[in-house]
Amino acid sequence: MTRIPVSGPWITEKEIAYVTDAVTNAWYENHASYHERFERGFERYLGVRHAVSLPSCTSALHLALAALGIGPGDEVVVPDVTWIATSAPIRYVGAEVVFADIDRSSWCLAADAFEAVITSRTRAVIVVDLYGNMPDMAAIREIATRRGIAIIEDAAEAHGSEQQGRKAGAFGDVGVFSFHGSKTMTTGEGGMLVTDRTDLFERVSCLRDHGRAPGDRHFFNREIAFKYKMSSMQAALGLAQLERIDELITRKRQIFEWYRAGLAGLELQLNSESEGTKNTYWMVTALMPRLGATKERWMELLSERGIDSRPFFHPLSSIPAYAGTPQAIAAAARNVVSYELGPWGINLPSGLNLDEVTVMRVCEAVREIAAQLA
Repeated sequence: MTRIPVSGPWITEKEIAYVTDAVTNAWYENHASYHERFERGFERYLGVRHAVSLPSCTSALHLALAALGIGPGDEVVVPDVTWIATSAPIRYVGAEVVFADIDRSSWCLAADAFEAVITSRTRAVIVVDLYGNMPDMAAIREIATRRGIAIIEDAAEAHGSEQQGRKAGAFGDVGVFSFHGSKTMTTGEGGMLVTDRTDLFERVSCLRDHGRAPGDRHFFNREIAFKYKMSSMQAALGLAQLERIDELITRKRQIFEWYRAGLAGLELQLNSESEGTKNTYWMVTALMPRLGATKERWMELLSERGIDSRPFFHPLSSIPAYAGTPQAIAAAARNVVSYELGPWGINLPSGLNLDEVTVMRVCEAVREIAAQLA
């Protein structure tokens, strides 16, 4: 049988037409035409003042930290369960990462765990909308505001998710997105930084272009900075995907409902959706501590049946990149939920090319494996 990939985009003739036009015509005086349309469209969609297209979400996080003036001697809090791209840019600017525990239901940063790790050196928190879900943003914002801490919202996995009617990415001082090929909307590789703060937008605009002021025609660089720009072809692809975003989100939510029905009755925990939150389910994820095998074994058994999957993120404080660091050692002792859930979760195939028949094939395999393990 055809192997089922874990993710994948939904590309139509619209995307092909826009990219073809960009590669044909978006040069010289027209070089920024698709960037401007993509950025203005993203601003309208999120309801924010400023959007800056970038080569990756990682670069967006790097620019956000740099624009906020975070550096050596500062601490930045992140949830322990996320991809390393959330935490790595903290090291880029010379600051120290602090790992906080996650909420048992949302799998996102727990507000009380965030507050518990704040010190006099805490300058920012990076909140992650894990797998399309969102944490209790009202509680986190109250703590951050009271303690004078900047909020960076990592919405890389949460295009179109909402809480209390507000779009993911629009809750912090800065929001960042990924358009990697696995994401709900894609530019192949790419990212976006959004903010309502004009001061941060102006700082980011300078830092992303080798320290040149926006509009500078004399290559008179103000400082040594970075080269973080998206190509016109990527922007064209992103614009086409943005114009179809409601369609993409509807498909993601439909895929999740197929899984919910197909896995009903099994002792597992699927992605949650708390009251007031709209989860766009970037990855359909199952925690299965009662079904007799770790995530690594589940991935092997699914692979034998032609089904690709991914592991629920390991706690960052447990991976070799942070081995032996004081913050990792402290987190391993402190972050009970992260370590309790970490071994048992897998991301099931969630690509936008899935249909109900294919999802049922995955569900039947999960049921078969569960029976085998029992």
